[in-house]
Amino acid sequence: MAESNKPRGRQQTYFEESMEMHQVLYFLAVCEQLNFRRAARRCGVSQASLSTAISALERNLGGALFLRKPSIALTGLGRAIRPYLEEIARNADGAREAARALATTPSLPSKS
Repeated sequence: MAESNKPRGRQQTYFEESMEMHQVLYFLAVCEQLNFRRAARRCGVSQASLSTAISALERNLGGALFLRKPSIALTGLGRAIRPYLEEIARNADGAREAARALATTPSLPSKS
């Protein structure tokens, strides 16, 4: 029987491993601004909150997404993952638009 590749010890739950939407949006803001302070301002959060979220995302994905010195730049991992996170953001926007359209449509009477 093949041995599992999973790390031993406490197993993580789905929610501990899952990416959070604010992390995706903060990542994309830093990509656009190439500055943590301006990205935080754009997102309406403190720089510390944005940095904490980016660090958590990096832990989740297994590596650094940004080179931080001498200036902010995407790492190879950051460049590779960016299109996927952009797609997540677009899909979230599409889902929100669809939900709003459905919420404004009168609902059909239920069959009781």
